[in-house]
Amino acid sequence: MEQAIALQVNDLDNVATIFAEGVKDGSTVILRDKAGNARHLTVIGDVPYGHKAAVEDIPAGGSIRKYGEQIGIASQDIRQGEYVHVHNLYSMRGRGDLPEREEPV
Repeated sequence: MEQAIALQVNDLDNVATIFAEGVKDGSTVILRDKAGNARHLTVIGDVPYGHKAAVEDIPAGGSIRKYGEQIGIASQDIRQGEYVHVHNLYSMRGRGDLPEREEPV
């Protein structure tokens, strides 16, 4: 299989989008940031094409950021490389039951 790529679009992002099919638990992907820097990231869990993996450890209750914006809150501790989706994040979309949160500077 060709080397899979994950893109971290914004420097504030703590997740990256996987752009490859068949990324399985334990696979290594090349993580690229917007400046073109690259490093290896070992994936925890099977990650479907277009889904997210954490680029750093995210504690339970921590903000999940993509495109420089908060998209959710971690519902449990998420390890670097772990698949991030509805099983471990609370979405911020259409929610009126969660308190407003300020992003760290």
